[in-house]
This record gives sequence, structure tokens and C-alpha cells, in this order.
Amino acid sequence: MDRREFFTLKRKANAPSAKNYGFRQIYSGLNPQAGTLTAQQAAHLLKRTMFGAKKVDLDYFTGMSVSQAVDELLNVPATLPAPPLKNYDNSNIEAGDPDLTVAQGTTWVNNVSKGVASNGARGKSFKCWWLGQMINQDRSVREKMTLFWHNHWSTEINMIERPTFAYGNNQLLRGSALGNFKKMVKDVTLDKAMLRYLNGYLNSKTAPDENYARELQELFTLGKENTPNYTEDDVKAAARLLTGYKIDMDTEIVSFKAEDHDQTNKTFSSFYNGTVIAGRSGATAGDAEIDDLINMIFSKTTQVSEFIVKKIYRWFVYYTIEPDTLTNVIKPLAQLLVSSNWELKPVLSALLKSEHFFDPLSQGCLIKGPVDMIVTMAREFNLVFPDATDYVNQYNMWDYLQTQSMEMQQDIGDPPNVAGWPAYYQIPMFYETWINHDTMPRREKLIDQLIVNGYMRNNLTLKIDPVEFTRQFADRRDPNLLINEVLDVLYRVPISDTQKGTIKTQILLSGQADDNYWTSAWDIYEQNPGNMTAYNTVAMRLQTLYKYLMNLAEYQLA
Repeated sequence: MDRREFFTLKRKANAPSAKNYGFRQIYSGLNPQAGTLTAQQAAHLLKRTMFGAKKVDLDYFTGMSVSQAVDELLNVPATLPAPPLKNYDNSNIEAGDPDLTVAQGTTWVNNVSKGVASNGARGKSFKCWWLGQMINQDRSVREKMTLFWHNHWSTEINMIERPTFAYGNNQLLRGSALGNFKKMVKDVTLDKAMLRYLNGYLNSKTAPDENYARELQELFTLGKENTPNYTEDDVKAAARLLTGYKIDMDTEIVSFKAEDHDQTNKTFSSFYNGTVIAGRSGATAGDAEIDDLINMIFSKTTQVSEFIVKKIYRWFVYYTIEPDTLTNVIKPLAQLLVSSNWELKPVLSALLKSEHFFDPLSQGCLIKGPVDMIVTMAREFNLVFPDATDYVNQYNMWDYLQTQSMEMQQDIGDPPNVAGWPAYYQIPMFYETWINHDTMPRREKLIDQLIVNGYMRNNLTLKIDPVEFTRQFADRRDPNLLINEVLDVLYRVPISDTQKGTIKTQILLSGQADDNYWTSAWDIYEQNPGNMTAYNTVAMRLQTLYKYLMNLAEYQLA
């Protein structure tokens, strides 16, 4: 399927005949969605808040009240996951590198290393570990929000050079996933990864660096769309205010050097009502002035709240915001964020419980990003990975999938720039940028490899087991009901009964007309599970079925 055909299908999937393709108008708002979750609604909720909707999770949430289901998904664990391990050997580590003292199978995150080889290996270890957290996520929104914040507060391992910083940043984002946005701004401002990435650690009174001061306002809190907006002089004043923070690269400790801090008053433009932030001296000067700066920015309550709510909306619902959505959804959520003292959880709760979120036009209308597509496939098909006792091969398999995501243009840990991935901000295409003449064949190639031959490394194979996947469906003996059950898990866009009939006849029935042709084959297998001929008869048909379904454009929609 070429790109034009893909987007024709995508527009049709989200456009009733009464509207023009490419235009989406929803009049529903934030009134709570009534009733209990249908299987389709549960799939929609889980595929947006988690990576994929495993059959066991669909069964768990279906029939639950909307409010109860969302509350459970927003109840993120307080405990953070165990850190990444040293999954690499010392063969390329330079003599004298402290990384040599870290035993394989233990964590490297508390060990300072300046070696090029060791930090390169640590960077890969971190990315593998992070993908593993997504695959092994619990029933909560935390992992989806962690990736959201990574895109919002973008940093690049290739530029910060220390994977220890990237890990610390990742844990900050994960721990703050549903916390207080205003507090998060302060925490990220002083985070080592961000100080390194946007040159905050080089910012001094004699040479103010404007990078973070600009992005704090333009990309992180206010956006570019306000009229009027902050000025260049505001950027310069904020840069002077942020001077004095240093990173000791030998110890990786952040400190504030009062002697490098600009202690003069900082005057801001009429956009900020001519606010003057008093210059301070002493060990607490930087912290106090940053508090004043953040308070000043957040005094622009409408601009800040609507900016972050729009980003959350685009992540969870849809990437374009029509006038009615702005009025009925964005503005009320922004007001809720302010009245909740910038706590994020109430906003997510109101959005995910709303009629608007469950509106049919909000479903099946997003293109899966590479990470979402890959992790969803791994989770929904219950790919079996080596366990933690075989951490080397476990990380190897995670590395394979992470590398595939990178080649599809989403490299976790290394977004393309400070703005994140274009799919989340590039008007008017947004998510459509994920699909092009390079990435679509790569998606199809990965699907074909995992369903046909699998990925082999160190005598282990990562492969979709079509028979085991099918065994979880109650109606697996009936080809009609089986196809429906499979599509309930894999698809968010319905296909016609005619198309289902064609799939059944040509694949499960091998061209025969009698449904019993499949039922009999499955019964023979289940009665003789050790009979390889019986196994191969159903396995080949199921392999063909899932390969066909995953290579249709509908599979790329969430």
C-alpha cells in the first residue's frame, strides 16, 4: 500500500459521509461518558493510555465503569522501576575507565564514567531498558506519559554525552508523570540533562546563554502563538537570571556558584506587566530568582494552561483542534488545570472520562508512532523475551526492537532536536509524518520478520507464535467469530463483512466454502497438540492471517 492509499483510508476511517475528508468536527465536550466500557471503548481507552491493548487487559476493563477504569489507569505506582544494567562486557572499555569496576549484571547509573566507549554502551543499555519498561508496563498511564514528557522536555543523549544524566532525567519525568506541572518546570530547569543539553551549565554573568531561557518560554510553557507574547528582551533577562549553575563533570554534581550569577535586577516587558525580578546574592540567589521567574511565567495562566492542555490533547485524542473543541474541551480543561493549582491528574481524569474522548470521531484516528507500533505489537502478541536472569539476551532483544524504532525515525533518548519529533508539532501533517516511502516498508519488513521467521540472536528467536496467540480467544473454533475477536484486539477501524468473508475463505478455509474446514483443523490440533502435522496446518493459516491483517493500513491506526 502506498502513502496516498494509506491516508485515503485514514481519512475515511475518521470521516462520515456527511463531512469532507480531512476535516473533523466534534461537538461533544467534557460531560462524563455514561455507562460501562464496551469492548470497543475499552480498546480505545487502553490503546491511547497504554502501549496496546492486550487481550487479558481488554477482558479486565470491559464492563468496568468509565470512571473506575480511568481512575485505575491514573493510579500510577509510587515506586520507580529498577535501573538499567550493565549488559555489555569490558572488551572496548579504555584502561582506567571507572566503568571497568562495574560488574556485569549490576547497574551503572551511580558510576561516573567519562569514557567514550563506556558511555556509548551505556546509552544503548539505557534505551534498551526504557523499551523494556514500555513492554512490561503495568496497567497505568505512566509509560505513555513518560514518553509524552520526553517529547515535551526533549534532551539528546548524543549531545549531553552522559547516559547517567539521561537516566536521571527519565526517572524525573516518570516520577512526575501525573504530578504538578509548575513544580515540574522547576525540577527540569535544574535537571542535569537539561542543564547540559541547553548549555545552562555554561551560563554565567559574563557570557549569558539564552538557549534555555528561550525554550522555557517558547517550547515548554507559553508557546509561539500568543498575541502579544514574550519578547527578545524577556529572553535576555531570563538568561541573566538563570546564570550561575554548574555541573562538575568529574562528580556529576550540580552546584550554584554565586560569583557567576548576575545579581542585578531583571526587568521584563509589558507582556509580563513590566515585572522586575530583584537580583540577589548568596547561595540561595539562583533558587529564589528561578521561583520568581516561574511565578511570573505562570501568572500568564491562560497562555500556559492552554498551551500544555493542547499538547496533552494532541497526544491522547487527535492532532488538530477545531473551534468547537477549543471551546468545549481545551478551555475548560485549561481552567481546571489552573483551579487545580497546576496538578495534571484532574485534567487527565476529566479528559479521559469525557464524552469527547469516547466520541466515535475520536477513535481510530491516530497513526501509531514507531514506538507505539512496535511496543503494541510486542505486547498484544505476547512476544516472549528472555527473563531477567538472562539479562544479556533480554537486552539484546530489546535492542533489536529499539533499533527498528530508530530506523523508523523515532529514537527514544535522541529525538531530532529540542522541539521533539515533528509528528507531534509539525502543522498540518502532525502524525502523518510517521508514514513515508522509507518508514512504511520498514514497518512491513519488521512485521514480516516477526511473524514469519523471527529475529534470531545467540541461538534464541524472538517470534510471534500465531497458535498461542489464537488460543486465548474463546471462539477460536469458529472462523467467523475468531476473526471478529482478533480484530477487536488488533484493529481500531472496522472492516466490512465482505472483507472479513474474503479473509476467512481465502486464508482460514484455504479456499474452501465450508466453515468446518477450519473448525475440524483446529479440533484435530487441540486433540493432538504434539502432532506437528496438525500444528503446522493451523499455524500456517494463522501466520498468513496475522501477516495479512498487520500489513493492511488499518493496523497502523490507533
